[in-house]
Amino acid sequence: METCTTCGRTFTLEFAYQVGMVGAERRTFCHLDCRRAGLGEASHSTARRARVIAVLNQKGGTGKTTTSVNLAAGVAEKGFDVLLIDMDAQGNVGASLGVKGEHTLASVLVEGRNPMDVAVPVRGHLDVITADESLAAAEVWLARQDDAIAPHVLASRMTAAMVQRSYQYIVIDCGPSLNLLNRNALTYADEVIIPVTCDYLALVGVRQVLRTIREIDKHVGHAVRIAGVVPTFFDPRTRLARESIATLQGHFKERCLEPIRINTRLAEAPTHRKTIFEHAPESHGAEDYHRLVDWLVTHQAAEAGVATGATL
Repeated sequence: METCTTCGRTFTLEFAYQVGMVGAERRTFCHLDCRRAGLGEASHSTARRARVIAVLNQKGGTGKTTTSVNLAAGVAEKGFDVLLIDMDAQGNVGASLGVKGEHTLASVLVEGRNPMDVAVPVRGHLDVITADESLAAAEVWLARQDDAIAPHVLASRMTAAMVQRSYQYIVIDCGPSLNLLNRNALTYADEVIIPVTCDYLALVGVRQVLRTIREIDKHVGHAVRIAGVVPTFFDPRTRLARESIATLQGHFKERCLEPIRINTRLAEAPTHRKTIFEHAPESHGAEDYHRLVDWLVTHQAAEAGVATGATL
């Protein structure tokens, strides 16, 4: 049993957020409210609307979760308040960071829970809304809603809770499919980052994303900017990888960002429940994601996209 540092209540330690460090002092908290009060996390510094960024590719295995986790963590390391949302029922964000939420995104969507109560503080300036298999049931629930309501549920929940004014960045890790969950993410997002592998089928996933973005704009009336296309698993020794980069650069120009090199440390980090910056700060993976973070925070949202009508 542990004793809550804030309220003195005894409780059983279950969740990552229930332990916090102040210097070398270990503190324990029975509830999120006690943690926020005890660590001074009750309020955030920003008063402006957050940049909402969806990390999406409908093709699987492109490094979406790796990009989402390390992008969010890297921005948080710079002192920005960041919320990372897992929109995939596999729950890989929580598994990668070693965190299990008391409630999940499904509770926000279906039950209408306040996202601020569901968000779990996991690192300095970084909170996470986790997901699990209950998100599959949430998608069924969304499908039963009116067509005019279903794509807007996430945006409605987040706006009602004024989450945008509590964070400076909101990063959404989308699942590898075209479903109502991803439509909710795109209807809420301002910008999309598309991780794409350096192989022959690289452009297939990008075409699907562009088509989905145009459909969202046409049917929902919400324009989403393409912030950037991020080549992943780049091996400069292979001709195929170099040709893939050249093709992407030809279509997206400056919106084709510097590639993330293939790196075993990136694959190892989630098994240690760490970001690449914690696991291997001197690795190529950490260097490449630091570069992506620097790019993101130095580009204004108004400059961060190309027209959704781009064709491939």
